[in-house]
Amino acid sequence: MFLDQSVKARLAVSLLSCAAAVAGCSSSSSMSKADSSPSSAPVADTSEPIPPDMTATEAAVARGDSGDTSAVSEGSYSSGPVINPSAPKSYTVKRGDTLWDISSMYLRDPWLWPEIWYVNSQIQNPHLIYPGDVLSLAYGADGRPQIRLERGGAARLDPRLRSSPLDGAIPTIPYAAIASFLSRPAVLTAEQVKRSPHIVALRDEHMIGGTGHEVYVRNLKADQNARFSVMHVGEKLRDPDDGAVLGYEGTYTATALVTAPGSPAKAMLSDSDRETLEGDLLLSIDNNVPLNFTPRAPAQNVSGRIISVVDGVQLIGQYQIVVINRGTRHGVESGSVLAVDRAGAVIRDDHNPARRGAFSLGSSFAEKVKLPNERAGTLLVFKTFDRLSYALVVGATNAMRVADVVRNP
Repeated sequence: MFLDQSVKARLAVSLLSCAAAVAGCSSSSSMSKADSSPSSAPVADTSEPIPPDMTATEAAVARGDSGDTSAVSEGSYSSGPVINPSAPKSYTVKRGDTLWDISSMYLRDPWLWPEIWYVNSQIQNPHLIYPGDVLSLAYGADGRPQIRLERGGAARLDPRLRSSPLDGAIPTIPYAAIASFLSRPAVLTAEQVKRSPHIVALRDEHMIGGTGHEVYVRNLKADQNARFSVMHVGEKLRDPDDGAVLGYEGTYTATALVTAPGSPAKAMLSDSDRETLEGDLLLSIDNNVPLNFTPRAPAQNVSGRIISVVDGVQLIGQYQIVVINRGTRHGVESGSVLAVDRAGAVIRDDHNPARRGAFSLGSSFAEKVKLPNERAGTLLVFKTFDRLSYALVVGATNAMRVADVVRNP
């Protein structure tokens, strides 16, 4: 009898174990199906969280990010957006952030941001991101990654703070990186040189002007106390493709404050950097460049060159401003992202085995070989004209130079 009870007990335990195993398999299968279902689900955060007091910009600096992806082969760009392994599951936008830094934090290729940005039509201005907003990384119904916006920042709605420029939408690139260039441009377009008002004379027969001197300006239509940058016109900038004049080098000399409107108008010089001469131009101080555009690759194929760099440096690095010989007529817009290729040098092959032992006339007659272009950095265009554009170097893995190639990333 005890034997029968023991057998029955063992049989009951076995049946319970089987039932548990079946239930476990069913549960695992359900979980597996749930995991593979097309419904949205947050991405697991496998990285160290960003400290709450650190901006995306500071995090990028701490990680040593250059914003460049030259280590990835060109062929891989067509595979769609790839999420960075260190991308956080969620991130609260902070003052000081830029869209480029946030895009770089989430994506291997930041310019693919529009492809993962989930636009919620129920949110006012869903294309703009404000401090306090929360960004969440999830998968959409098609299995592709999405960045979703949860409008936050209750303080941003406080009427006392609404007028503060710090409470506006975050810019695409840091304004501080281009502010001085906008007020003191180092390149003048051909149209600016042709149409800008100019200094026709200096008061009291001065030959050169400086701080405190008054000047007379022709073709200046401005109110009293209006301020302008005084620019000296330098060398021509030509398109290396066809030799056309695209612009001129410009040198800031002083700031001019209109003291008496008229024809000619009278203005007072201040903040002089160098002497002001007759013929120098007055340009409006351009502080109204919109900086909340979305980074993206050009819609059409772009191939051009760097034709100038601000400050006249020989080697171009991150956060320097360059001028390229492509503009709106070539499909370049504010927000266009371009790759920079270091132009390969042309050398002579002095070591060709086919010529070994043959009579040689020296290296000057050796066969020429052009070395391949090498990826060196990434540009983000922030201001465009018809045939040229200004761009900020947002990523650099190698030094760049004037004449280096720019192209679609």
